[in-house]
Amino acid sequence: MQRTFYRLFIELTNGRFTSYLLRKFTQSRLSAFLIPSYARVFQIQQDEMERELREYKTLHELFTRRLQPGRRSIDAAPDSVVSPVDGVLEDYGAITDEKQFVIKGKTYSIVDMLGTNERAEAYGGGTYMVLYLSPSHYHRIHSPVSGMVRERFVLGRKSYPVNQLGLRYGKEPLSKNYRSVTEFVTERSRIAMVKVGAMFVNSIELLHERDAVEKGEEMAYFTFGSTVVLLFEKNAVVLDHLDKGKGIRVGERLGRML
Repeated sequence: MQRTFYRLFIELTNGRFTSYLLRKFTQSRLSAFLIPSYARVFQIQQDEMERELREYKTLHELFTRRLQPGRRSIDAAPDSVVSPVDGVLEDYGAITDEKQFVIKGKTYSIVDMLGTNERAEAYGGGTYMVLYLSPSHYHRIHSPVSGMVRERFVLGRKSYPVNQLGLRYGKEPLSKNYRSVTEFVTERSRIAMVKVGAMFVNSIELLHERDAVEKGEEMAYFTFGSTVVLLFEKNAVVLDHLDKGKGIRVGERLGRML
């Protein structure tokens, strides 16, 4: 019963007014009474948290928690691409020359995802990767590479679930949800990191404002579980042999830049 309640609480939203009420509740002291049972139901790894569970005064504070220093190791190889989040490797594969890819039987357009054909042009024939964050995961987002920020922009208005049911039955949530995009330029190529909102309108808070970025550096956080999509140019990256559905952590190597 508790698991069902929390899953509905996290995932069941599609209106601005509902989102506003839920956001206000999670940011209020009234939400504190849910913290112990939430941590138990979703098996939050409390030994990694920066603070003791009792020190979090709202659900929002718990959702956006930081980890203790040194809890994540960042792969140091100069050519490596690392996971920007703790999550599950939902899918990865080739982007067609028509700038599309397919997940759960749905075709996603890179043009829709990035907003214009001009932005999408670089990724035709490239590679995509989808990383899903559940409500139990650490929700901070880090840089997958070192380089320069080429562009930051926001698209979309509403946000719907991006879990497996959402991907299977939703209306292209990866390319239609509210999303915040950061495009990087490295010495080797361009990479787009698409942060997809899962529940609230503007559920993604940006923390990094500088042009230069270091691999593993904190960039933003999700208010709730969500999804990150990485887009790579054609012939720009060789992915490691990764198992779909596998859990992955910030800093773990995903592949290497060519």
